[in-house]
Amino acid sequence: MSGSEQAELQQRPATRDSHAWQTYWQTQDQPWRTEPEIDAERQAYLTTRLSIQPDLDHGIYPFKDIPLRRADIEWLLATHENGRGPIDCHDEQQHGRTGIDLRGADLRQIDLHHLPLTHMLGGLNWKERNRTPERRDMAAVHLEGAILSWTHLEGAELYMAHLEKADLYMAHLEGASLRKAHLEGASLRLTHLEGMSFLPPADLRAAFFDNTTDLRNVHLGTAAHGFVRLADVQWGDVNLGVIDWSDITVLGDEHRARATVDATGKHRDKETRLNDYREAMRAYRQLAVALRNQGLNEDAVHFSYRAQQLAGSALYLQGKTGAYIFSVLLDWLAGYGYKPARSAIAYLCVIVLFATAYYFLGQEVDPRLSPLGAFVFSLTSFHGRGFFPGRIVLDDPITVVAAFEAVIGLTIEVTFIATFTQRFFGN
Repeated sequence: MSGSEQAELQQRPATRDSHAWQTYWQTQDQPWRTEPEIDAERQAYLTTRLSIQPDLDHGIYPFKDIPLRRADIEWLLATHENGRGPIDCHDEQQHGRTGIDLRGADLRQIDLHHLPLTHMLGGLNWKERNRTPERRDMAAVHLEGAILSWTHLEGAELYMAHLEKADLYMAHLEGASLRKAHLEGASLRLTHLEGMSFLPPADLRAAFFDNTTDLRNVHLGTAAHGFVRLADVQWGDVNLGVIDWSDITVLGDEHRARATVDATGKHRDKETRLNDYREAMRAYRQLAVALRNQGLNEDAVHFSYRAQQLAGSALYLQGKTGAYIFSVLLDWLAGYGYKPARSAIAYLCVIVLFATAYYFLGQEVDPRLSPLGAFVFSLTSFHGRGFFPGRIVLDDPITVVAAFEAVIGLTIEVTFIATFTQRFFGN
């Protein structure tokens, strides 16, 4: 036995004293470990389980239905990939590694705070989900009531994971897949779901919340790295008023829809993009309804407006040029009824523009109009009820311009009425 090995053995605590072991783990550069190391018999058992080859079609995984303790998880992390250890979430070069496989494991009620579970496997990934709902559920990790505060779960696969009543206070879930995850009664207070420089925001599509889920000050994204995906979330009367929605500009669902290439740089086909557009529109509308039901109308308006803009972009992608142009016109003139100030600005701009035209035309042909007279003439012509003072005849240049303004005025009035009718009486 070498001197270094002897020194290590001398440092290892001879008792089960937790404080002594924590001090020891600090010296071993494993500050996330807090428990005494599991005995040789338990290590052998876990090693045997690790030798089991996963079989997704039959729901076989190394720790399927096996109750594990924190000490077990610490040992699995320390020995991961032949002793290479856990993934460092801050090292971009390690993000190609796969975390420990805990699919189907029983981790109910255990304390996993501060553990480095980056890229953990706790469910099937998107390539593996073409199986029956029963098989997909069999792969879901059970973390009901677990303490996951400050835990590093960046990039973790938690598809259909059971996180009911779990404590995720300040947990790091950047880039994690929480699609169809059960978060009823879970605490996501100050949980990090935003993206990083090399990780996208979390995927919360079709996740389950209820009125006991705590979303206070949850981090849903940033303008720099994007925001979470929320299509088909089952909001379940969760309190949405504790989130500052004004900071959320574009949902991750829309960012995905507008992307012309995938992660590998390959161009995405039209049908795939159209499906993503529909999903993004659904995300916005569902969120708007949930917000409106809780009286958060101003926030709901923003997301309803984003849905309408996406609908217009989808028309362009489908090659419906005429409908797309009309949609853009509705957006410019009234923001689909959600931005009435645009209608007022368009109205004033047209009046002033044509008043200027009448004034300068009057310098060349009779009658000569004063600035006030030109403005009044423009105002009445806009609404199609202009009058022709003095010697103006029907084929006079001023009359022709007035007729053109009447057509523009009618168009603006119709779009104004149509958009506001859709907003207040439509879907």
